[in-house]
Amino acid sequence: MTRPLILTTDLEGVLVPEIWIAFAEKTGIERLRLTTRDIPDYDVLMQGRLAILREHRLTLADIQAVIATLDPLPNAAAFLDRIRSTMQVIVVSDTFYEFAAPLMEKLGRPTLFCHTLETDDHGMISGYRLRLPDSKTRTAESLRLIGFDVVAVGDSYNDTGMLGAANHGILFSPPANVVAEFPQFPAVYDHEALYDAIVATHR
Repeated sequence: MTRPLILTTDLEGVLVPEIWIAFAEKTGIERLRLTTRDIPDYDVLMQGRLAILREHRLTLADIQAVIATLDPLPNAAAFLDRIRSTMQVIVVSDTFYEFAAPLMEKLGRPTLFCHTLETDDHGMISGYRLRLPDSKTRTAESLRLIGFDVVAVGDSYNDTGMLGAANHGILFSPPANVVAEFPQFPAVYDHEALYDAIVATHR
């Protein structure tokens, strides 16, 4: 019996711009440009970001104001509509619901698994809560356990566990260092090629 196919895809770098990079460009704080492409340890990366926000007295509302100006990557919404006509899709991200809401609206409200932020009385981000540790990998593993054939898509270090746990892993527009370290995953560089690569996994 054929197992139902499901796509788990990262959000930032695959469907929408990198939120922290956009915020770095708005504020001029170069250290906020660092992402999981640069620092594989997510907690180290996030603690560094929170320290910078405290140093500059930047609030959640400041970040949300920048996010409100962002649009999905070119062709991303059309890709998502097209692929959702052939299989189920879950966006699995290390972003936060407090960041992602307006972008989900622009993508047609796909299912989103991500994390949550904690704020203090002044609107400063005081911490974050993971939905569960290594949630991307655990999501792919769990979907396979309940009978799905999983295709996973991501662009960075923190996606590679999910790609490895899936039946099929695909890198989308990854940096050269990720391609070099994970040659087992095919890499594609536009949404048309991504659609074709996903469809090819179940021909």
